[in-house]
Amino acid sequence: MSNDIFGAMQISASGMRAQGARLRVTSENMANADTTGTTPGADPYRRHTITFKNELDRSSGLDLVKVGGIQQDTKTPFEMRYIPDHPAADENGLVKMPNVNMLLEMMDAREAQRSYEANLGMIEEARAMVTRTIDLLRS
Repeated sequence: MSNDIFGAMQISASGMRAQGARLRVTSENMANADTTGTTPGADPYRRHTITFKNELDRSSGLDLVKVGGIQQDTKTPFEMRYIPDHPAADENGLVKMPNVNMLLEMMDAREAQRSYEANLGMIEEARAMVTRTIDLLRS
């Protein structure tokens, strides 16, 4: 039983690490939502996305959550904004703006936070079960 409980704790901890990485990527996107190029026609900051994968931990025999990769979002186009006095403005006064949607990033950060909290709750429950088991064995 204790191996099952500690295994559940390991799985939850790996989920917490993955969601922490997701929050870092989302935070970086939000921080760079207005980062444009510095010369006319230069590309601005490009949004990053994160993927996850299950990976077998050979020492424990558990499938743990790992970061599969962090990629640039090349599918979402840049928004063009009219800012004629900007250093990155083209001959028409248009500047390429990052492909970061703040609403999407905030929702993604909120989902990552909730997933992190759910994993933390699972660890707290597993710890409480171990404590109750130890208390029963003492009696």
